[in-house]
Amino acid sequence: MIVVSADSGPTLRECVRSVLASTLSLELILVDNDSHDGVPEAIERAHAHDTRFKAIYNYRNLGFGPAVNLAAKQAHGRALLILNPDCVLREDDLHRLLAVLEGRPKVGLIGAVVCDADGHPDPASWRRDPLLRRALNSLLGRPGEHVNMARDIPAEVVEAEAVSGAAMLLPREMFQRLGGFDEDYFLHCEDLDLCRRVRNLGYQVLLAGDVRVQHGKGSSSRHRPVFVSRHKHRGMWRWFRKHDPAARNPLVAGVVWLGIWGHFLLQIPGQWLRRKARSE
Repeated sequence: MIVVSADSGPTLRECVRSVLASTLSLELILVDNDSHDGVPEAIERAHAHDTRFKAIYNYRNLGFGPAVNLAAKQAHGRALLILNPDCVLREDDLHRLLAVLEGRPKVGLIGAVVCDADGHPDPASWRRDPLLRRALNSLLGRPGEHVNMARDIPAEVVEAEAVSGAAMLLPREMFQRLGGFDEDYFLHCEDLDLCRRVRNLGYQVLLAGDVRVQHGKGSSSRHRPVFVSRHKHRGMWRWFRKHDPAARNPLVAGVVWLGIWGHFLLQIPGQWLRRKARSE
C-alpha cells in the first residue's frame, strides 16, 4: 500500500492507523514530499517497531505520480493499493477490493467510491474521459451527456472509464507494464491518464460501488490553493494533448489552451480570499 503525503496534517495519522489495524499481510510505504508539519516523522516514531511500515522522505516535492512510482519500486506485494493521506480504509473494504481483483482476470485497475464525512459520494469516483466533444455536447444540451455519476453509482461492481486516484488498486505487474504514473503530471489528472492507459491495453477499469472510503479531500491543498490549481490545470492540458483526438487540430488546441489557463487565472482571486478568510 502506498500513501503520499505533503503537509497532509493530522488526517494522515488516521489513514496510517486504519491501514495498520488490518490483520491482512501487507506493507505500507509512506512517501513524504517535503512536509514541514512534522506529522510523517511522528508517525514513523509511533510505528517504529512495526515491520510493515516504511517511510521514504523526499526533500523536495516530487509530485504525486513520481512519489508513487518511487514507492512502487520498493514494494513487494502482488498488488498495489494507492491511497490518499486523508482517506480511511476499513479492513472489510480492503478484503472486498482484493476479492474483486482476484475474481476477474481482465481487470487492470479497481477504484472505490470516495465519500465525504457525511457519506456523500465524490463524483470523481466514477468518471468518463473528459473529451472536448463531451464538454461541448453537455454545454449545448445534447442528449446523453447529462449524467450524474455520483447519484447513479450502483452498489455493485461496474465498469468505468476512470475512477478516483484517492483509492485505487491494481496488480503490481500491471503497474510495471504501464511504467507507473506518467511523471509529466505533477498533481491531478494522472489518475485519469493511468485509467486510460489501462483500457488502451485491453484491460478493464472497474468501480467497486459497494466499497465506500471516507475521504477528507484537500488536506494538503488548502494551504496552497493557487499552487494546486496551477498543477491541476496543467494536468488538464497534458491529458487533452495526450488523449483527446481534438488536440490534433492546432486551432482547436489553441482555443482549449486559452480556455484552461483563462479559467485558472479567473479562479485566483477567490482562492486567495478563501485562504485569507480561513487564516483569520
